[in-house]
Amino acid sequence: MEQRGAVLTVWLGGEIDHHAAGQLRAGIDARILAAMPQRVLLDFGGVTFMDSSGIGLILGRQRLLGSTGGTLAVQGVSRPVARMLRLAGIDSVIPMEGSAAK
Repeated sequence: MEQRGAVLTVWLGGEIDHHAAGQLRAGIDARILAAMPQRVLLDFGGVTFMDSSGIGLILGRQRLLGSTGGTLAVQGVSRPVARMLRLAGIDSVIPMEGSAAK
């Protein structure tokens, strides 16, 4: 994680399953609550696999940021992850940035 000004970027990697999502949630939420960023970018560039736990990770962070006045965007998603996010309707509520997301 890196914060520059009001933007917190979180680089995700490996497999995001139930176990990994729980650990990620705790770390990301702690940082959001401590730093109160205006914008959080979840970068999925290093993610090799994601199940529905990843969708929950995204939606939960959006809810948390909504309560703090911040916004969330997803970037760097691979084609398979982008497809999953589109099928779940995430792209209609959270900006997806990056070429594979289109």
